[in-house]
Amino acid sequence: MGVLSELEPKKVFSCFEEITKIPRGSGNMEKISDYIVRFAMERGLFFVKDELKNVIIIKEASDGYENEPALILQGHMDMVAVKEPDCPLDLKTQGLKAAVRGDEIYAEGTSLGGDDGIAVAYCLALLDSDDIKHPRLEVVLTVDEEVGMDGARGIDLSMLTGNRMINLDSEDEGIFLASCAGGARVRCRLPLKASGTRDGVLKLQMGGLAGGHSGGEIHKERGNSNCLMGRVLYEICRVVPVELAGVEGGLADNAIPRETDALIWVREEDRHVLDGLVEKIEKEIRDELSVKDPGFYLKISGQSKGSYPCITAEDTRRAAAFLHALPNGVQAMSADIPDLVETSLNLGVLTMSAQNGPGLEAEFSVRSSVESAKRALISKLFAVTETAGGSCEVSGDYPGWKYRKDSPLREKMTAVYEKMYGKKPKIEAIHAGLECGILGSRIKDLDCVSIGPDMRDIHTTEETLSISSAARVWEYLIRLLEQKDN
Repeated sequence: MGVLSELEPKKVFSCFEEITKIPRGSGNMEKISDYIVRFAMERGLFFVKDELKNVIIIKEASDGYENEPALILQGHMDMVAVKEPDCPLDLKTQGLKAAVRGDEIYAEGTSLGGDDGIAVAYCLALLDSDDIKHPRLEVVLTVDEEVGMDGARGIDLSMLTGNRMINLDSEDEGIFLASCAGGARVRCRLPLKASGTRDGVLKLQMGGLAGGHSGGEIHKERGNSNCLMGRVLYEICRVVPVELAGVEGGLADNAIPRETDALIWVREEDRHVLDGLVEKIEKEIRDELSVKDPGFYLKISGQSKGSYPCITAEDTRRAAAFLHALPNGVQAMSADIPDLVETSLNLGVLTMSAQNGPGLEAEFSVRSSVESAKRALISKLFAVTETAGGSCEVSGDYPGWKYRKDSPLREKMTAVYEKMYGKKPKIEAIHAGLECGILGSRIKDLDCVSIGPDMRDIHTTEETLSISSAARVWEYLIRLLEQKDN
């Protein structure tokens, strides 16, 4: 018996628990895609699986609903797979350990993948139900949304007949999303010079930060461990010669990094100066983040055994200055919509090796609801990197999703919501990216709304999904499907 087997609605949570057992971090889509295909085959449903492993499933209309317009239901299969440092699970080969705490579902030691596993669960539960009235359902489940929306970018939607779509990739019940920012992934690389090997390398460890989704929580100005490590290294390099042996921080470009480690070598006579500097910097940053990130820490661990290849002191200082100079966080707020971030970027992944063509790589998620502002911010990254002697490349560029003033689907969804709950939903735009913009460029005159149940701290090991909210959204979906247009 599963951990979630007694939760209602059973179909939804049974499907969700099965999904959590399948490793499905971005780029690891084979097993989840095959599972969805088997699900469709076992129920005799028409399906298409493409080379990217996207899956489209069709369920014909219920009796009496044949003349209703087809409805597209859309979500993504992948998740941001992160874990606590002491978690023994291999998220590339093993599933999650779902658990329940009060009204919340979480995963022990890892992210939950409610983003967007709950969308897949809703779709599969609908496809598996015979007692729910509905129009023709066209279920579109994409891959690798979290790393550039590659699935949506490459999917062929020509077989679809509908032009109304409910995207199930939102995290706030009662909020209907009608617009989102566009974005891109930018990788900056700075070549560095090796100096040889050193004994007695030290480890700088930074962590305890809250992290979060770079689209939904960038405005909270939480500490970014990659950027903060750049600041720390630069401050140290200004006082004592440092040779860098390695840096590693962050797990995804769109997740605010929580932990970053750096391997450094300093002369023995400078060790006492280094200790004092780190203590001073740690206190300064901890004071600055006392409210936003009270768990912040910075420490030096003992000398590592063996020899490590290092970067020259000159290039270490250059790399530190480069990191410290890179822009990060909110760059502009919307002039049209109160409290909406217009343009931002997040230094999500940082790596450096002194071996095999030594160099430092910084990977950003860039977002903006203004296309020209997005391009300008990307060009700024190019300018800073090129000035430091490096280069950049852009991938995963996707368009924003423009607000549609005339939306029959949104009007219908609002009317059903108001009838059920006695109040209107909030209609909002978000800074996070959704696949609606890309899919809207493939479907003529697409009318789209994005909804979902309450989730918190997505893309982190504190991620939770509200049980009661997931149940209410399910009931709302059923009522919406049963409501005829004609």
